[in-house]
Amino acid sequence: MLHLLYILAFTILACIAVANLIRNLVMFSFDRERNYPARPSAMGNQGYQASKNQFVPHPELLDSTGNLIKEPLLVMRSINVEDARQQLDAIYEASPGHKSENQEK
Repeated sequence: MLHLLYILAFTILACIAVANLIRNLVMFSFDRERNYPARPSAMGNQGYQASKNQFVPHPELLDSTGNLIKEPLLVMRSINVEDARQQLDAIYEASPGHKSENQEK
């Protein structure tokens, strides 16, 4: 009987977690297209003439010139195992505590 109670509890928790994940993904996709209002404190209080309908995109979505970025913000490249091993070996051999085999003999 206790096993069934555990299974029921974990099933409910799993359903809640999946529903929360789906809701967060949907809200993230809506929030990505949202424009954020300009803050008066960012432009200074003197001479601030912006209307309430003026929106600017989030600063993380702008490049260095102020244009909107329409490409992925995270790009990962894959490397094969041999390249990774060579890079790790080069880092290890360049480390200050590394002794070469010639010095140990």
